[in-house]
Amino acid sequence: MPADSPNDPSTATAFLDALRPMMDRLRAERTLSQGKVGILRHLKERGPATISELAVAIQVSNQGASLGVRDLEAIGAVARKTDATDRRRVWITITETGEATLEKETLAARRLLHDAAERSLSEEDKAVLFAAIPVIEKLGKSLLDD
Repeated sequence: MPADSPNDPSTATAFLDALRPMMDRLRAERTLSQGKVGILRHLKERGPATISELAVAIQVSNQGASLGVRDLEAIGAVARKTDATDRRRVWITITETGEATLEKETLAARRLLHDAAERSLSEEDKAVLFAAIPVIEKLGKSLLDD
């Protein structure tokens, strides 16, 4: 049931309920967990990072980030490099394999959404969806500021 107004608390519930099937399907299509994709995306966009920095970036514990990095390292998607000036610090970097893996994951999600939109949305619906993207981005960024 749609919310009565944009300020109604049920608007958030309706929004999440509307997104849930899409997000469930996207997760099912992925070969890597959301956290591992987040690690790769962070390294690709921001460059080398420590485990602690990755944990903050993907909002997990240091242990969770460490386990994700270990799994990514096992498939050759990331590499560890000891800091030249501080031998105790280890930098995690994305490899060419990691970049290809991230691209594959991203393309699969794009293809899935594109095909669904082409199959089920009118041109008018697509225009509304496109117009909503900046608002959804703004909402997402505000969640990161919390």
